[in-house]
Amino acid sequence: MNLTSIFIPLLIQITLTLVMFILLGIRKTKAIKAGGVDRKAAALDNSAWPEAVVKVSNNIANQFQTPVLFYVLCITFQVTNNVSTLVLALAWIYCISRLVHAYVHIGSNFIPARLRAFMIGALTLLVMTVIAFVSVI
Repeated sequence: MNLTSIFIPLLIQITLTLVMFILLGIRKTKAIKAGGVDRKAAALDNSAWPEAVVKVSNNIANQFQTPVLFYVLCITFQVTNNVSTLVLALAWIYCISRLVHAYVHIGSNFIPARLRAFMIGALTLLVMTVIAFVSVI
């Protein structure tokens, strides 16, 4: 198996984060142009922005939580030469769960759907962590 294949879902996750930053800029620009933003209040308080902006901003914060663990795990598997078909499949499951989570978060923000996507990702990370732990001892 190509050990660098683990970096494809990792790079997709990074791309998702960068796309969220771009979307945040677009939504903030639209909100300012629409005239409904108190810029002074918005500079200090995220809740001063319209809901569409807050959703993306909150999602960006989420991109620096469990995804950080995902990055470390992917690098750990690659460095220790333990990228297997199972590990790669789990990396893809995690990546897809984060894409779904982001889509729901910045759209309908329907909590049950968002929670399901989050839990799939979190449980996937747990399994990846167990596999990494077993493979390095």
